[in-house]
Amino acid sequence: MGLPSLRTKLVADTDLGAGNVLAKLREHGVSPDEPTITFDVEVDGHPAWTALTLGELESRVAARAAWLEGHGIGRRDPVAVYVTSAADVFLNYLALTWLGAIPALMNGNMPGDVAAGYIQRLGAAAVITAAAHRDFVGSADTVFAAADTGTGDPARAPAHFHHHADDPIAITHSSGTTRVPAPVVHSHSSLFAAVRAIRLAEPRSHEPVRHMSALPAAHAAGIITLNQALCNRYELLCLSAQGGPFGHNGAAVVDAIERWRPTGVFGFAVTWAEIAALDLSARDLASVRVWFNTGDCAHETHVRRLIAAGSHPTWTRQGLVTVPGSRFTDGIGSTEMGHSAFHVTHREGTDHYDRCVGKPYPFADVVLLDLDTGEPVADGEVGHVGLKSPTLAPGYWNDHVNTYRNRLGGYYLTGDLMYRTEAGCYHHVDRAVDAVELGEGQWLYTALAEERILARCPDVRDCTVVARREGTEVDTDVLLILASGADPAADRTERIRAAIGGPAGATVRRAVVVSEDDIVLGPTGKVRKFLMRQRHLAATR
Repeated sequence: MGLPSLRTKLVADTDLGAGNVLAKLREHGVSPDEPTITFDVEVDGHPAWTALTLGELESRVAARAAWLEGHGIGRRDPVAVYVTSAADVFLNYLALTWLGAIPALMNGNMPGDVAAGYIQRLGAAAVITAAAHRDFVGSADTVFAAADTGTGDPARAPAHFHHHADDPIAITHSSGTTRVPAPVVHSHSSLFAAVRAIRLAEPRSHEPVRHMSALPAAHAAGIITLNQALCNRYELLCLSAQGGPFGHNGAAVVDAIERWRPTGVFGFAVTWAEIAALDLSARDLASVRVWFNTGDCAHETHVRRLIAAGSHPTWTRQGLVTVPGSRFTDGIGSTEMGHSAFHVTHREGTDHYDRCVGKPYPFADVVLLDLDTGEPVADGEVGHVGLKSPTLAPGYWNDHVNTYRNRLGGYYLTGDLMYRTEAGCYHHVDRAVDAVELGEGQWLYTALAEERILARCPDVRDCTVVARREGTEVDTDVLLILASGADPAADRTERIRAAIGGPAGATVRRAVVVSEDDIVLGPTGKVRKFLMRQRHLAATR
């Protein structure tokens, strides 16, 4: 079947959603011999770095569905999946949704003590876990080894569960940067809404599409990336471990690019920071046409380095030729949003920076609110982001309090602070919990301060702004990770004040050079600023 015909059928199929993509592809006549997903680990004897055909993928999922059903798992059972490989995440996710169960996907980098408490709060019927995590889930009543679930007989798998649009099909968790990870439930329709609205309608590339995901597989964005590749018949490589203590070492991602030659790469902002720190002139990234970012807004200095790499086709008098330079599509989002609500594309010659996140997708109704009045703020004024979208998660699992606390006037409050320009472009300045009021209408926006430091101080590779309040006074320390070759003994305090500017810059007490080990990260590589504040302030009292 031709792709345009398939995509037309998928868009028209109102029963299609995030819980039944595999079944629907077969129902609509996709050949079982078509290549689909590649993993960087062996799958039931299938070699790593070799694509599974649709038929092979379906067989491996069916084996797990049969095994899990045989071990008592069925409709509506929440099952925690605490594993380390992308293959174990996605194959068990697909198998559990096959049964109508609810996979609760956990980042494999979540610390064991945090994971144990999280699983308990889920009320999980069972836990599927990797051998490395077995000791952390010993209190769970039913624990399955991920290595065992693939040993079932595919022929004994039951019929695929028929999902309703509102059925829960996955629980993923927030990054835990502001508190412990929160379990977020997604529905059959919500986690597929963006794929239906934009990914199945976007123009098809004239050349073969090979996407590589360096996203954590257990994140909502990982599921969306999987489903949009399957529906668009793209080849997709899912990386399990990107290296480093939190799985985000840029060299490992670049190694995979050189080996697999993707045309597009998905990742979080931390991934681009790691890649940008490398000498990219010595690496072969020519296959990459576009970089896709979600989660936190990416930094200008990292984006500029990436779009200078890669290549893209263009028409000349000599015809279609490939020239240096790539695109970077930035889409700030969160687990609760289900999919990025905004998008902006950077390339050589564009200048939409200073934390510009672009404009909303057509499916997103965005408003910037004054929480005191509940009314929208004027253009140019900073407000709290309110969102209405079919992609929104229905709420937090087992937590009605926070589900409803974050709603106002029919909008979900994302926790982000932004302003909108007269041209309709949105700029992200900070998370609400990290912004510090300075008085007389002035604020220190930590994320915007970090952005401006990185853009104006080329010898700084990364930084974290840590502010403390003593009465009415605010003091700010800026923790710097230096670029290779930078002088660690140099006093950069005045340069940092000037880079931030205004009253916010005047709060800077000192700039401190630190090592990467001094930065507290969550499982997805985001800086845990509230813990950074506690640790740093305790050390400076």
